[in-house]
Amino acid sequence: MTKSLSVSIGHYSDKGRKANNQDCHGSFVPNNSLLALKGIAVAMADGISSSDSSHIASETSVKTFLDDYYCTSEAWTVKSSVERVLKSINSWLYSQTMSGAGRYDKDKGYVSTFSALVLKNHSAHLFHVGDTRIYRLNELGLEQLTNDHRLWASDSASENSSAGKSYLSRALGIEDPCSFDHQTINLNQGDVFIICTDGIYEFVPSTEIINTITEQAGDLDKAAKALVKKAYDLGSDDNLSIQIIRIDDLPDQHQVSLSQDIEQLELPPLLEARMNFDGYTILRSLHANSRSRVYLAEDNSSGKQVVIKAPASDIENDAEHLERFLLEEWVARRINNAHVLKADLAERPRNYIYTVFEYIEGQTLAQWAQDNPQPSLEVVRGFIEQIAKGLNAFHKMDMLHQDLRPENIMLDTTGTLKIIDFGSVSIAGLEETRNDSPATYLLGTALYSAPEYFLGEQGDVQSELFSLGVVSYYLLSGSYPYAAKVARTKTLSEQRKLHYKTLLADDREIPSWVDSAIRKAVNPLPDRRQLDIFEFLHDLRKPNKEFFNQTRPPLIERNPVAVWQGISFALLMVVFYLLSTMPF
Repeated sequence: MTKSLSVSIGHYSDKGRKANNQDCHGSFVPNNSLLALKGIAVAMADGISSSDSSHIASETSVKTFLDDYYCTSEAWTVKSSVERVLKSINSWLYSQTMSGAGRYDKDKGYVSTFSALVLKNHSAHLFHVGDTRIYRLNELGLEQLTNDHRLWASDSASENSSAGKSYLSRALGIEDPCSFDHQTINLNQGDVFIICTDGIYEFVPSTEIINTITEQAGDLDKAAKALVKKAYDLGSDDNLSIQIIRIDDLPDQHQVSLSQDIEQLELPPLLEARMNFDGYTILRSLHANSRSRVYLAEDNSSGKQVVIKAPASDIENDAEHLERFLLEEWVARRINNAHVLKADLAERPRNYIYTVFEYIEGQTLAQWAQDNPQPSLEVVRGFIEQIAKGLNAFHKMDMLHQDLRPENIMLDTTGTLKIIDFGSVSIAGLEETRNDSPATYLLGTALYSAPEYFLGEQGDVQSELFSLGVVSYYLLSGSYPYAAKVARTKTLSEQRKLHYKTLLADDREIPSWVDSAIRKAVNPLPDRRQLDIFEFLHDLRKPNKEFFNQTRPPLIERNPVAVWQGISFALLMVVFYLLSTMPF
């Protein structure tokens, strides 16, 4: 039986000797696929005691975090998701703090500390700002995992900070932007995490915390309540809040699955024209290979034409390839961009394993390039800009396409380009669900893949830029900047020796600065390329400053014929001059 991440959570909060409780805490444990894709979230916030609005700040922080985190894309990493949510929360709190007086008022500010724990797969992700603390308890003892964001102002000449007062140096609502601490640690079965406010940890000794949790291991709520009582009895004059989270079970290796269809449904039969299939009428076959079969079909309900992609029988028993097959539609559902293929979802259950996409009437960019071997530079610029917008939609979702090539780009009848084929897409959020090392083997096509892939490295946005540069080069020349040599380089030293073949030629009207822009985009070394795709687009439109700063090669190298013609003309003029001055 497949194991999932399982935890026990105990919690307790009390106003203590204060008139009101300005702390807030919460947790959420999904009971569906979100458990694997997003994990378990636990959060605590402590509003500053000097403000009458701090309870609003703490409550807003925790509730909004738990709501919004699970609304972020499953494709994003935990870090990306949480940072986006916390930035939004902080901006709202800061705007409330600055309203009215127009400046920060510590007595009226919407200010709160915030600490969160996201447990996903075999990792714990910690996010922290302020002085609420997160601890871990295991066989090695009690370890404080967060650092307090406090400034000490001594009221005497003593060097001992305890002789003065402390102030929060960082918290939600104080400034915009707000800097958060983040760290990721490995989980072990039996680990216990403790999140508590200063009303607890400043009064209860570590030994008491360890003993209480150990003694009340069967009832963590009871342990939390006991620790709150101990802090109160020991003189705590603040609000008292604590959460205790124990890791009971860890998930199996690579436990996440995008769909249970692999286990519940069968592969479809071989489809033929005019066949009725799951509410569709098959019109004709579009493409077939050893991995999949692609058909043009009509939805019997809507009358709309769609593309149905079915796995080939060769991968029937290959769970990994079936998972990647289903991944394509999963990706298409989450990207909404005019330059990316869309999934087409009928509102009815499926009886077989297959995927459905919008039908694009047109041709591949590869076919267009064959039909237009000498396109204008402006047409190519327009195409590259469209492709870049599609790629950027992937990158905003923490995804990499990883197989960008003309064959995977469709040109429709309106002149719009759309990126297709998501079988090689890398999704950062799903990579976090893997317990083994992320795949470093080449998923894309060698001629368009960045050199770093051939060194066994993982790709990034710079790798996508390389592929886009190669596509640009191919459209303008019909060839490749390094021919097929990139795939044969297995060391960094070999890659440094790759020689770029210039686009400049007598039969092409291409400015030298455009050639320079493409040369930079396809540099074998990622850090020598443009910073991002949009810098590359700018360089295709206007000469980069670096181009003017480059030392131009001697004229004899750039145009040896013109040099020798000039020398010959000069010698001829010398001869004429000498002849004219000689007496006869």
